[in-house]
Amino acid sequence: VDIHAGNEVVDRIKKIVASTHTHGVLSAIGGFGGLYKPDDSIESPVLVASTDGVGTKIKLACNWNIHDSIGIDLVAMCANDIVVQGAKPLFFLDYFATGKLDVDTAEKVITGVAKGCALAGCALLGGETAEMPDMYAGGEYDLAGFCVGIVSNNDIVDGTDIRVGDSIIGIASSGPHSNGYSLIRKLLEKSGLGKDDIFPGTDRKTCEVLLEPTIIYTECIRNLMRDSSLKGMAHITGGGFYDNIPRILNNQLKAVIRFGSWDMAPVFHWLRETGGLSWPEMLQIFNCGIGYVLVVRSENAEDIVSRLQGLKYPAWIIGSIERCAGQKEEQVEVLFSDGD
Repeated sequence: VDIHAGNEVVDRIKKIVASTHTHGVLSAIGGFGGLYKPDDSIESPVLVASTDGVGTKIKLACNWNIHDSIGIDLVAMCANDIVVQGAKPLFFLDYFATGKLDVDTAEKVITGVAKGCALAGCALLGGETAEMPDMYAGGEYDLAGFCVGIVSNNDIVDGTDIRVGDSIIGIASSGPHSNGYSLIRKLLEKSGLGKDDIFPGTDRKTCEVLLEPTIIYTECIRNLMRDSSLKGMAHITGGGFYDNIPRILNNQLKAVIRFGSWDMAPVFHWLRETGGLSWPEMLQIFNCGIGYVLVVRSENAEDIVSRLQGLKYPAWIIGSIERCAGQKEEQVEVLFSDGD
C-alpha cells in the first residue's frame, strides 16, 4: 500500500470510526487487533459471527463514481445474517482492497461502513486496506466484512419451534439490496438507461434506485425480541425465497406464500419485463420486495405487523406454515393468481 495514502485514510476516518464505538470497545483504530469486552450480564452467552461481501453492486458504484452508501450494504449483509438468530451485533471489521488507493474514495466507502455500523448498533472495531495493482484495475475495489454478535443461549432463534399454522410475515426491502447485480448490470446495459435517467415507474434517477442501500433490520428485530416470540427469521438474499426460507424449516414443514400479498417496488417489475423472466424465476434470484421474513404464532401476527408499521418498517402477513407431504416436495410453495 502507498504508506502515505494509507496513513491519510486512517487519519481521515479516525473520528468517524470512533463515533461508532460502544461501551465495550477497549482499543482505538490503528492497533494490530481490536479489543472488545462483551457485556458480562448476558446469561450463557453465545457468539454469532458472519462474513460477507457486496458482490458486483460495487461495479455500478465504481462505474458511476458513487461510493457513499456501498459500505452500508456491506454491514447490512453481515449484520442481518446474525440478527436472524436473535443476536445483538457487537462489532464489525471491514476489508477494502483496491488496485491503487484513492484516499477520497476510501474515505467515502469507510464512512458508509461506519454509518451502517451506527444503524446496526455495533462498533466499527477495525479493518484492513490492501493495495494490489496486479489484482484490480485502476479505480476498482472490493469489499468484505465480518460481524460478531452475542445472544443468550436461552434466546437463540433457530426455527426449532416453528409449527403448522404459524404465520409468515414479510418486511419490506428497499429494492434489490445487494443480490442479483450481475444480471441487473446486463439488463441495464440492454435497456440503455443512464445513471441520471429517470428510472421507469419512478421519479428517481436510475443510480438512486439501483444503489439504494440494503436495509439493516437490527433495530426493528431487537425491538420485537423484547416481548415477542419470534420462532424463526430469514434474511432474503441470494437464492431469494426458495433457498433462504427453507434454512429455518425442518423437512416436515413448508412455507406457503401468497404472491401479491405485499407491495412491490417498480424496479422488480422492470427487471422481470426487461429480462423476460417469470415470477418464479424472479423469486429465485431477487427478494422481490421482501428483505426479511419472520415466522410467528398466528395469533400474534397482526400485532407484530402493526408494531413494525409503527417503527416505519412496512410489513405484511404473506403466508403460513403447512405440513410438507414428503422429502421430494419443495419447502416453499408460492400461490400465484391466474394473472401472474
